[in-house]
Amino acid sequence: MEQFIVSARKYRPQTFKDVVGQQAITNTLINAIESNHLAQALLFTGPRGVGKTTCARILARKINQEGYDDPKEDFAFNVFELDAASNNSVDDIRNLIDQVRIPPQTGKYKVYIIDEVHMLSSAAFNAFLKTLEEPPRHAVFILATTEKHKIIPTILSRCQIFDFKRITITDAAAHLAEVAKNQGILFEEDALRIIAQKADGAMRDALSIFDRVVSYCGKNLTRQAVAENLNVLDFEYYIRITNMILQNNIPELLLAFDDILAKGFDGHHFVAGMASHFRNLMVCKTPQTVNLLEVGEHGKQVFEQQAEQCSLAFLLQAIEIANDADLKYKTSQNQRLLVELCLMQLASLTFDSEKKKLSNL
Repeated sequence: MEQFIVSARKYRPQTFKDVVGQQAITNTLINAIESNHLAQALLFTGPRGVGKTTCARILARKINQEGYDDPKEDFAFNVFELDAASNNSVDDIRNLIDQVRIPPQTGKYKVYIIDEVHMLSSAAFNAFLKTLEEPPRHAVFILATTEKHKIIPTILSRCQIFDFKRITITDAAAHLAEVAKNQGILFEEDALRIIAQKADGAMRDALSIFDRVVSYCGKNLTRQAVAENLNVLDFEYYIRITNMILQNNIPELLLAFDDILAKGFDGHHFVAGMASHFRNLMVCKTPQTVNLLEVGEHGKQVFEQQAEQCSLAFLLQAIEIANDADLKYKTSQNQRLLVELCLMQLASLTFDSEKKKLSNL
């Protein structure tokens, strides 16, 4: 039986073109290498799973490739990775400084990638300062961190800083689509968007979730199966709840909320989702803002259909009521009642207008 390799490793980018959602940074690095303007100390900062260490490895390989014919040469002997989480003492940094003096045997540069650099002790930071400011010509330091604010200003001032951003849902879903095609997996666009949403901007997390969902669903990823496996409240839930609100159906609303709680969902998550849903309906009211909706084509059609049934005044009041419940949720003594009251208020918004319609018949 062939060993399974997780997608996050199997599809780790090998060139800057493969890196997802960081075009500004990858273009800057490519131009810096081509124009020979690359700094010797770089700091890659940003959330987890967005490509910091991957870009550091690609950069280490690329700056050594000049003059070498073999594109598969990875220059492993020129790249030194140090995990500052477990090697954070002043002695670890002194050992590194001693190694830096020795020039590389092959290639042009020795590249030192220091991951989670914010974990270094203050003594280790201070021992590192002079070497970082005036490294030997053959040394390049790439520091990576998720918490830039924990790094002392004297280190920051010696580095060229690159801020990695969260991967957008659109970019993550597009990359997952490529991975799915490579594996011969059928998918619904909205299913991949749910995975991308759940990953919260981290491509590595998105690929890990994708592997888990494929194990559950097999070769066909449907929106319903993915939502069920990940236990998420997707937009179909909120569409159904909003239909009940528009019909002033309070008993059904309370039963639906009870069902949501029974499935293990958090009431706070639900009420915040309601506010977001009304916001999404509002952006559907005008063609200019429809692109702010982060759902697939099928989702857009469903949202636009429901938006036609809602007046702008209703949506503004609904957002205000849901947002107010969201703000009060943590301090409330009876959180379930707070959400139920919120749903009853929402269902009452259109009650008077419905009564007038009936009386005019």
